[in-house]
Amino acid sequence: MRHILVVDDDPMVCMAIEVCLQRNNFRVTIAEGGEAALRALEHERFDLMIVDIFMPHMRGFESIRTFHERAPVIPLIAMSGYAFADLNSPAPDFLRMALELGAARCLRKPFTPHALLAVIKDCLAEHRPESDIAAAARLG
Repeated sequence: MRHILVVDDDPMVCMAIEVCLQRNNFRVTIAEGGEAALRALEHERFDLMIVDIFMPHMRGFESIRTFHERAPVIPLIAMSGYAFADLNSPAPDFLRMALELGAARCLRKPFTPHALLAVIKDCLAEHRPESDIAAAARLG
């Protein structure tokens, strides 16, 4: 069973993601901020991280950079509901910035369960553990 770390300071977002993922046979650990997520990374093994960009205390960008440095093999999905750049706005494109800091994918809130699962599936397919790759090579 794949283990996913969800990092968001909004309990309702965490609960919605957790329910969706558990219904689709994922094991889920919730961290309500960057510090809690770093502690979880020290004690458990994860296949994927989903991180909100804007959180109090340790900001999401700082978290993304830190998580990518500490666990570079774990794919990270950045999510945000904050302002996004468009053609008529000078606002920064926060999700593009997250990709530059090491996020594998980005999700704009609100997102559907289908969109969440599709992004997770893509990330896990691209970042298969070495043991899975070796097993596939033996079978091939």
